[in-house]
Amino acid sequence: MSVKVGIPRALLYYYYFPMWSGFFKALGAEVILSQNTTKGIVDKGVKQSVDDACLPVKLYFGHVLDLKDRVDYLFIPRMVSVERKEYICPKFLGLPDMIRHNIPDLPPIIDITVNMSRKQKNLFKAFAEAGRFFTSNPLAVRKAFYRGIEEQERFYRLNELGYLPHESIEQMNMGLVKQNFSPAQAGDMTVALVGHGYNIYDSYISMNLIEKLRSMGVSVVTPDNLTGTIIEEKSAELPKKMFWTLGKRMIGSAFHYMRSDQIDGIIHVASFGCGPDSFTGEIIERHLRRRKNLPFLNLTIDEHTGEAGIITRLEAYVDMIRWRRAAQ
Repeated sequence: MSVKVGIPRALLYYYYFPMWSGFFKALGAEVILSQNTTKGIVDKGVKQSVDDACLPVKLYFGHVLDLKDRVDYLFIPRMVSVERKEYICPKFLGLPDMIRHNIPDLPPIIDITVNMSRKQKNLFKAFAEAGRFFTSNPLAVRKAFYRGIEEQERFYRLNELGYLPHESIEQMNMGLVKQNFSPAQAGDMTVALVGHGYNIYDSYISMNLIEKLRSMGVSVVTPDNLTGTIIEEKSAELPKKMFWTLGKRMIGSAFHYMRSDQIDGIIHVASFGCGPDSFTGEIIERHLRRRKNLPFLNLTIDEHTGEAGIITRLEAYVDMIRWRRAAQ
C-alpha cells in the first residue's frame, strides 16, 4: 500500500499544488487533499488556532484537522522565499511550528524549508530533503523534482489561457493539459479580482464571490492570469521595490489591469488582520483615484463576514458600472 501524504486545501495550495502533487506522486506516494472548506472546518480551525491569526491561517488549521487521521504524513512546508531578494509573509515561515504546538496527535510533518531569496537551486535542496522520507535513491528524487516542475509549468500555462487556479487544477486532474482549449468566460463586462489566491478561490470564505459575479454577467480575471514578466514590469513602477512576493503580484496586476481597455472595474479582496493587505489595497486605490478611470471596490473578509452584505455590495457595484457605461 502506498504512503499517504496529506496536503491541506488552503494557503499556498492555490499556487503550488501541481508541483507538490507531481513530486509526491512520482515517488509513488498517494496525495490526499482535505475536503472543500465548510463551516465545520472553519469553526474547528478558529477554535484550534491562535487568536491573532488571520482568517486564512485559521482556515489552514481546520484543513489540517480534517486530514490528520487519514494520512501517514502531513506536508506543511516552511515557506521563506520563492523569488530572489523577496519574501513570503512570516505566517508561512512559522506555520509548521504553530500547527505542531496547537494540534495534538499529528502524524509526522514534512516541513521542508523553501528559501530562494539568494539561490534558485535551494528549491531542489528542499525537495531533496522531502524525498528522503520516501526513498534513498537520489536519482529518483531528482526525476520526481523535475516532474513536479513540469506540472507547475502546465498549471501556469492554463492560468495564462484564462482559467483560474482552482479551475486549472481541476483540468489537470481530468488530464486536459493541451493548449487547444479556452475557458468559458461569457459576460458583458470584465472585472479584475485582485487578492491572495487563498482568499478569492476558496468558495466558502469568499462567499462564492467568483460565481456570484459570473451569475451577474461579469467575466473575472485575476493576477494569476498574467505572466510573471507583466507582474515584474508593472510593479517596478513603484518608487521602491516591493519585497513581499504576494503583495507584488497584487500591485503589479492591478497596475496592469487599470490600464487595460478590456477591464471595467477592479475589486480588491483582503482578509481582516492582514498587515500587507492593508497597505497594498491602499496603494492600488490611490493609484486608481489618480487615474479616475475605473470603479474600485474593497472587500474585507473574516470568519464573521455575512453573505448578504457581500451580495448587496456586489450588486450595487455591478449596477454602478452598467449605469456608468450607459451614461458614457
